[in-house]
Amino acid sequence: MAEVINMPRLSDTMEEGTVAKWLKSVGDKVEEGDILAEIETDKATMEFESFHEGTLLHIGIKEGEGAPVDSLLAIIGEEGEDISALLNGGPSIPEDSAPAVEETTEEKQTTSAAPSAEIPEGVEIITMPRLSDTMEEGTVASWLKKVGDTVEEGDILAEIETDKATMEFESFYSGTLLHIGIKEGEGAPVDSLLAIIGPDGTDTDAVLKAHTGGGASLESAPTAIDEKVETPKEEIKTESAPQIQVDGQRIFASPLAKKIASEKGIDLSQVNGSGDHGRIVKRDVENFKPSEQKATPTVAAPETAMTAPVVPIQLPVGEESSEEVKNSQMRKIIAKRLAESKFTAPHYYLTIEVDMANAKASRVQINDLPDTKVSFNDMVLKACAMALKKHPQVNTSWNGDTTKYNHHVHMGVAVAVDEGLVVPVLKFADQMTLTQIGALVKDLAGRARNKKIKPDEMEGSTFTVSNLGMFGILEFTSIINQPNSAILSVGAIVDKPVVRNGEIVAGSTMKITLACDHRTVDGATGAQFLQTLRAYLENPVTMLA
Repeated sequence: MAEVINMPRLSDTMEEGTVAKWLKSVGDKVEEGDILAEIETDKATMEFESFHEGTLLHIGIKEGEGAPVDSLLAIIGEEGEDISALLNGGPSIPEDSAPAVEETTEEKQTTSAAPSAEIPEGVEIITMPRLSDTMEEGTVASWLKKVGDTVEEGDILAEIETDKATMEFESFYSGTLLHIGIKEGEGAPVDSLLAIIGPDGTDTDAVLKAHTGGGASLESAPTAIDEKVETPKEEIKTESAPQIQVDGQRIFASPLAKKIASEKGIDLSQVNGSGDHGRIVKRDVENFKPSEQKATPTVAAPETAMTAPVVPIQLPVGEESSEEVKNSQMRKIIAKRLAESKFTAPHYYLTIEVDMANAKASRVQINDLPDTKVSFNDMVLKACAMALKKHPQVNTSWNGDTTKYNHHVHMGVAVAVDEGLVVPVLKFADQMTLTQIGALVKDLAGRARNKKIKPDEMEGSTFTVSNLGMFGILEFTSIINQPNSAILSVGAIVDKPVVRNGEIVAGSTMKITLACDHRTVDGATGAQFLQTLRAYLENPVTMLA
């Protein structure tokens, strides 16, 4: 039976979408998971995949044209199937399988007997937004507003964990927060009821029934009274749990800040937040210095009947404790994808040592120029981008029956954030100068740590670099960031004796390790890539030509 595909809502504020490009044509076979088209939203251009199998029978919106959400985008069905009824606005159920007239009449009577419920004017239903093209589920990390609060357009409602990052979700409406549908720490699929905003005093029970067709209930919905009663229960789960309310006022803190405060026994009410809206973040807790330390109770030695003085054995006194922290959506996706990469791609590793003496001298000269700042990591990225152009086999992706050769170089840069790891992408890195690479990496990494980076800025990498040298790590291996065929692990630059021209002299070296997918990159290919990379790094002037 033919399936009607409508223009999807790919962002919380999307009202209209434009088809940037069709990747399938009428008559093409479509498998579940195939990319049908690239759709431009109000925030980004995203790939739209099919959730049905069959033949693409009809395209409703041409390339370059826009249409409102839920407009007819395409029809997928069996080859040669009659879809004239669907094109004329008819039902999608074939006539031979349509219900009998008696059943239709009875259904109409039932429908007419039920009271018609409509969402009151001025009330807005907020659903779980799709904040990335691969997002299927979101988790509410924290609510920054509570039921009964006044919300202005542009206010941050909540922080939502996606499969790629934790992002701030702002309100596009003004009113009172009437209902919260997903509690902190809970996850829900995209388009699930997240919140309701409207005029103060609105009957939220009626709104929920209207939204769900009459089947919803507010038995579990939080209210202003419920919130006051439930909050203390949250606070007494463990003795070490950080306080989240002081004199009825909530303390805004990131989940990681709460965890660190709990581990260190820090009272969050004494910490000043430096984040947005006074929010307490990781650095605030780590840099917190209490004005006075609480005295540790002393344990009195037991009395003894012996006349001779006995020195008691001082044994440690404490209480065993542990806690289970719910994994964030980002952490779960990282675990899933790394496991898939490790157990599906046959990894092997190649390590070389690079003489960095010329690189150190060149960096000093470059940074002496006005308004110029280049790091060793920038040099590695530039060298990799140029080496990939000479060794296209490393700039590939394994697609089962085919190998995809990428003629462009999009460099992924691994960046550690509080919740895990993200990989911003430097697109067309081979065409950038060292200073352009340095400025872009600083910008992307900064916005990634502040949760301001856009989803499309973390997509499309063809090769990835992970650098732990700044942490003093001498050598390590990484798991390939699929669909890339390789990832480079960069260690620290070490000053040590080296042999140069037959003599032992002071030198500086750096170890780099290339992890390769053996399905696409053979050992000799990986070794040749590293030789070219070493030549660029040991002679940086060649990267400036």
